[in-house]
Amino acid sequence: MNILQFLMSEVLSQPAVLIGLFALIGLLAQKKSAADVVSGSLKATIGFLILGAGAGTLVGALNHFSVIFTEAFNITGVIPNNEAVVSIAQEVLGTETAMIMVFGMLVNILLARFTKFKYIFLTGHHTLFMAAMLSAILVGAGFKGVTLITIGSVILGFVMVLFPAMAQPYMKAITGSDDVALGHFGTTGYVAAALVGKVVGNKEHSTEHMKFPKGLMFLRDTTIATGLTMLVLFLVSVLFAGPTFVESQVSGGQNFIMFAIMQSLVFSGGVYIVLAGVRMIISEIVPAFKGIADKIVPNAKPALDCPVVFPFAPVAVLVGFISSFVAGIVGMFVLSFVGATVIIPGVIPHFFTGAAAGVFGNSTGGRRGAVMGAFANGLIISFLPVLLLPVLGALGYANTTFGDSDFGIIGIIIGNIAKLFL
Repeated sequence: MNILQFLMSEVLSQPAVLIGLFALIGLLAQKKSAADVVSGSLKATIGFLILGAGAGTLVGALNHFSVIFTEAFNITGVIPNNEAVVSIAQEVLGTETAMIMVFGMLVNILLARFTKFKYIFLTGHHTLFMAAMLSAILVGAGFKGVTLITIGSVILGFVMVLFPAMAQPYMKAITGSDDVALGHFGTTGYVAAALVGKVVGNKEHSTEHMKFPKGLMFLRDTTIATGLTMLVLFLVSVLFAGPTFVESQVSGGQNFIMFAIMQSLVFSGGVYIVLAGVRMIISEIVPAFKGIADKIVPNAKPALDCPVVFPFAPVAVLVGFISSFVAGIVGMFVLSFVGATVIIPGVIPHFFTGAAAGVFGNSTGGRRGAVMGAFANGLIISFLPVLLLPVLGALGYANTTFGDSDFGIIGIIIGNIAKLFL
């Protein structure tokens, strides 16, 4: 094996190494010290490995839940969770995902430099998630090699400026300035929430004038909210499935109640591990990316993760989460009634996108806007995944899928266009 073959088959085939190399290039371009270059490159690589390590934990818990849920209610349930589905994708599409992510970020810079869309998308984990989804769809449609990377990168770079542009008019109203943009692939739901809020409410009657029980503020901790929500889902499912089935077919003899408790906490811990890996990747990739972008894209606006809007309407955050989650439950029963694949409300998408939708709805329609806007978001992220599953290729058979609205919109459009090439 010559050096080139070694680089292509052994080095560049490792997505963790690709991420580390990108961080290395960015840090070198910024003339960082040798210590910073080595540290940053290794952290980005290790972060990607941590992300993969969380896959088994999440997938195991989801598989147990799917078996129990199916037995309990005689329906198949899918829990949308971006981290979980991307973890699964890394096993078969790691290289494609990493390449599309890296070159998609470069396309974002070029579009911001040469078009009127001056947005630099800095929510790195969503860039990773979208890259994973695009790679799954394009591979499923038969694309490969340079063609796959090129198409995926162009689409990714385009949506990284399109969605911040869609949200910016509402971001100016929420933040009171035009300095910060929203970089989160739940934007379709947020814009829908703002439009619904404008129709049903009055922005003068803000949620921030409401008195809200402080005892529920603990739900803002994602780890706690995830564990509690999964605990409820597991307990309900094992009670309906019955102890005999759970203990003989799933838990290996462990008491069915204890199994439900432990699996809900295992799932929550798995999400925490994956998020820790994502944070480590992003903490090194984003500064390298931003350092390069600042030098070549004058007047660029940073497009940041959805929690950037939370401080502007903290009550709307909780109102939005609860309203979106209720919509998810409604959607679950509707899907079950019509015989479609059941989308079980995932706490992470409903918390983050529901909360942000509440803020957007509140900005145009006050209390009613927050409630009804977030409810609309909850319905959107309940029904879109059903239409997304068929175009995800091998990932469509997993017990999880992408949760946020833009993944559904882009995935369905690109997936159906890609089918023309099959």
